[in-house]
Amino acid sequence: MSNVREQLSKYAMKLVKSGLVVGAGGNLSMRDDKYMYISPSGFDLQEIEEEQWVKVNIETGDVESNLKPSSEVQMHLECFRRRPDIDSVLHAHPSYSVGVSSAGKEIPSMFPDFPAMIKNVKYLDYMIPTTHVLADAVAEVIEKTEVVVMRNHGVLTVGKSMKEAYFFMQLVEEAAKVYTISTTVGVPNLLTDEECQDLRNLSSEKYRAKLLKDS
Repeated sequence: MSNVREQLSKYAMKLVKSGLVVGAGGNLSMRDDKYMYISPSGFDLQEIEEEQWVKVNIETGDVESNLKPSSEVQMHLECFRRRPDIDSVLHAHPSYSVGVSSAGKEIPSMFPDFPAMIKNVKYLDYMIPTTHVLADAVAEVIEKTEVVVMRNHGVLTVGKSMKEAYFFMQLVEEAAKVYTISTTVGVPNLLTDEECQDLRNLSSEKYRAKLLKDS
């Protein structure tokens, strides 16, 4: 349990320092047997003490803490319920990803790491945050992806480790940033589907993906 909360505190700090969230924005959680620990509502992520991560029963949704869980608790619960293979969920508001997707665009593959490590991205049109409507929409697609981009809102990633979920978040934002820069200076040159598949088949990329899952 303490290791789970240590990991959460470590990556909460990383999210803030990397600029993927601002202030009390964003939330993250990790599985611990039949429970999950999630960020408390209203807290700046970098100010959460280890004992303040909120314990929630994944099956029932019962909260076992004096603090309220993040208002996106239902979205996190649905991810863990639908994906017994994952142990980490991140939700952030990365600027370039929100900007590109809110313009009605999809984030394309323009450099090797993105298609090599991320199989696909699911996009959801804007829905009011913190509602069961958004949680249900995420539940409908999360079995088919590790990355959900919510237009005019943010990005959700899941992983078999917190390191993997965080890396996915970084990659999506970097891809959106590269695309944005490219459109300001010319016409973006996108990788083809065949080139993306070739990258996924590289033994070096498969090895790196395994290291992220095992972290």
